[in-house]
Amino acid sequence: MKTNSYIRTVNVTRYIQPLREGGSLPALAEADDDFKYVLKFKGNGHGIKALIAELLGGEIARSLGFQIPELVFANLDEAFGRTEADEEIQDLLQGSKGLNLALHFLSGAITFDPVVTKVGAKLASQIVWLDAFITNVDRTFKNTNMLIWHKELWLIDHGACLYFHHSWVTWETHAKSPFTLIKDHVLLPQATLLEEVNLEFKKLLTEEKIRAIVALIPDEWLKWEGTDETPEEIREVYAQFLLIRLNHSEIFTKEAQHAREALI
Repeated sequence: MKTNSYIRTVNVTRYIQPLREGGSLPALAEADDDFKYVLKFKGNGHGIKALIAELLGGEIARSLGFQIPELVFANLDEAFGRTEADEEIQDLLQGSKGLNLALHFLSGAITFDPVVTKVGAKLASQIVWLDAFITNVDRTFKNTNMLIWHKELWLIDHGACLYFHHSWVTWETHAKSPFTLIKDHVLLPQATLLEEVNLEFKKLLTEEKIRAIVALIPDEWLKWEGTDETPEEIREVYAQFLLIRLNHSEIFTKEAQHAREALI
């Protein structure tokens, strides 16, 4: 199995409770390192691609300097969940044996509320740029996917990004898309420094860094039904998508600027 040195692997020891948010039914769980995690299951309704998006989106954000809970690979034993009374949860656990993904649980964190907490122009522009780059549809007023923990802003839940992989054959077209859904971003009104951030982030995201992040995807997650592509070939598509998108970042940067101008 292909793994990477800076993503730890833990074994899930205790299922604590479901977190009934969205369609993926994540759970609060404990692992053999005695830490609690928000566990994302590969047997969820959105499939393994949601975990790939979570991994790539989260690690790209981390590489750009954002606060992201530690991501770990979470191994689920075949016997895990057999005593679970809830049939829906039991099916989810049984369908997720092997390698899953988990985020370190930020105990005591509160959901970001844009009315209560004001975000400065620079940070807002950085987050909007990130989400336009990774085509994250899920950082809206309805679902901000940000937490306040120890008085700092933390980004969570990137499983809805990189949605091009649900229509795999058109990935090159998606790579140069303007991402019009950025108009719904919760921080767009404050994002006044997008051009400045675009220049800074393009320098930070080198090809070497992008390829190192893509290399994190385990082989186990890349054995897709209906494709003859090898794990290496699938990884190369992800890398090329991100590199092409980065090289044409002015497309989505201008789209975000125009969307913001239409708001104010």
